[in-house]
Amino acid sequence: MTENQMNHDEEITLNENQEVSHPEASNHSTDEDVLTEAEVEIIPEDDKTEDSAEEIQSEAVDIQAYEDKIDQLEDHNLRLQAEIANMQRSNSRERSEAAKYRSQSLAKKLLDAIDNLERALAVKADNEEALAIHKGVEMVYQQILAAFKEEKIEVIDPLNEPFDPNFHQAVTTQPVQEGQQADHVVQVLQKGYILDDRIIRPAMVIVSA
Repeated sequence: MTENQMNHDEEITLNENQEVSHPEASNHSTDEDVLTEAEVEIIPEDDKTEDSAEEIQSEAVDIQAYEDKIDQLEDHNLRLQAEIANMQRSNSRERSEAAKYRSQSLAKKLLDAIDNLERALAVKADNEEALAIHKGVEMVYQQILAAFKEEKIEVIDPLNEPFDPNFHQAVTTQPVQEGQQADHVVQVLQKGYILDDRIIRPAMVIVSA
């Protein structure tokens, strides 16, 4: 064996001994490599978690916005329903009043005719012809009053009754006479008429005072 070969074998043996005598150095390098790889893997997981959290938070905000919008729509719907109910009640009341007082306008137009019939009936008939006319006028007058009664129109004829400004209109007053009471109707100049609880025309009266 030559000297060069011997030297080469000694170097190989020495290198092998060095590798065996320092195994920790090799292991330490490997651990660092593993740790570095683990860190590289963990970082993306953290980023992914943060992204997921942001997405969840964004979705929560969207859901809250939708819920707020739904609440607003429900409140608006309730308000509309209340307005519709009020309109229905108002229309129903107006229709009821229109039906209740439908005869008022016609009655007002007939009052002058009734007054004329009453004046005609106040004239005494002194012959058969006048009696026949009087009877005809009386029939027409009673028919109108019957029609008024069917429509719930009543006559206000308050002779000798206490004066009531809600139903009577005092034209004048006169001193209390024997057999009379103060603040009573002593004469009816023109009869009044009432439809249910609505005055069509108050009675024109003279009151004792």
